[in-house]
Amino acid sequence: MTDAVWSADDTSPAAIEAALRTMEIERHQEDSAVPARVLNLVTIVDGDWRGEIENRLARVGRYHASRTVLCAVERGRDTLSARASAHVEGAAVREHVLLEMGERHLPRLDRILDPVVVTDLATAVWAPHGHDAGVDAVCGLAQVVLRDSVDEPDPRAALDRAAQLIERTYVVDLAWLRTTPWRERIAATFDPPAWRGHLRKLSSVTVRHSPESTVAALLLFGWLASRLGWEASPLSARGASLQGRARARRGDVVLRTEPTEQGVRGLAGVTLETADGMALSLDRGKGGLEAWRRFADGREARWTVLGASRGEPGILGEGIRQALLREPTYEPALRAARVLAGS
Repeated sequence: MTDAVWSADDTSPAAIEAALRTMEIERHQEDSAVPARVLNLVTIVDGDWRGEIENRLARVGRYHASRTVLCAVERGRDTLSARASAHVEGAAVREHVLLEMGERHLPRLDRILDPVVVTDLATAVWAPHGHDAGVDAVCGLAQVVLRDSVDEPDPRAALDRAAQLIERTYVVDLAWLRTTPWRERIAATFDPPAWRGHLRKLSSVTVRHSPESTVAALLLFGWLASRLGWEASPLSARGASLQGRARARRGDVVLRTEPTEQGVRGLAGVTLETADGMALSLDRGKGGLEAWRRFADGREARWTVLGASRGEPGILGEGIRQALLREPTYEPALRAARVLAGS
């Protein structure tokens, strides 16, 4: 059940806080449902695209934030308007606060949000349409920045921005999360003791990706470089592709990207080859990843890794979940990816 219980035009943060407290008291008196208290999610969006973002948030499944504060930014707006609603799920109540504001409010967004978010809960901020001024203002209030580096047209600028933010707060990057199934399957392939030695023999890695997801490919390269101790160096453009080398203990590893048209963001395939003739390919397919392996003696094997992709709704939900966790491998991969991008 969703009830819009309060709204006001030309209001103030103090009035919004008072209204939210009154809402909570009235709900407690009327039923036994209690407010969920896990995570605040602050989302900063263009007012014209608010509906699209609300639809994405509605599809995150069980990973809804306890209180979602949606800041809809409208060009030329001078006043602050607010609307609050509550959704009862079983015995828990999830709250949604819509703030309609102008660009002039963004540099002081932390002062607007401070009374609105639930005290003593982790706060994550997500700005899918940019609005860096708002994100920078909220960094002192929020513990997590949720971002998607794929949204940046320039991969190097996207990685530099992530590095800038990670110095101030914890970063959850959806571009990184899209590589998770690929990283998991690569790691699982080389996990058996009989295969681990092949990691030292890798001679080339090719990553196929959607044209706008070059940054995801760079992060996958960065993950391999940081985990295997490769010395990264900048990649060069070869048409629409990037190509270069990383220095490993036993020789150079050729790295190349191959843009591939596909209907979703992220990676389309990965091929790893070793100096002794072994090769492994993973490609996106129906129901999972299509895997192919060539052994050093020429034998081949094919199989399907079922359920490897979470899909775009699943990626956003996983990003919200990751706001409560800590991923130790992202920052080293980011550092290596920035070198590969030429930063």
